[in-house]
Amino acid sequence: MNDTLVNLYETILERKANQQEGSYTCYLFEKGLDKILKKVGEECSETIIAAKNGERQETVGEISDLIFHLFVMMANLQRLPCIRKCYKEIFVHWYIQSGNKYSVMTEEPSSIQ
Repeated sequence: MNDTLVNLYETILERKANQQEGSYTCYLFEKGLDKILKKVGEECSETIIAAKNGERQETVGEISDLIFHLFVMMANLQRLPCIRKCYKEIFVHWYIQSGNKYSVMTEEPSSIQ
């Protein structure tokens, strides 16, 4: 599993547990689910528009923003699976079920908690 994504998710969980003044992540948790979901929707739309416009660098940035806000949503809801469980689901769905032996995923999910 990509340590960067795990570290990002763990940082978000840490910010939720220990509020820090001036933190954008803490601001989102403070405002609640409606604000978080609004940001997820905005970032999703911005990702689609950037991709449609063929703006490669902007698309990458918007995808990054979308992933961040999805992680905040996951952390806020608590009942959703953690990032490692999502990774397992992606692995099963896109690698095993598709039979795609050329998948970019190289890590077996058995080592993931």
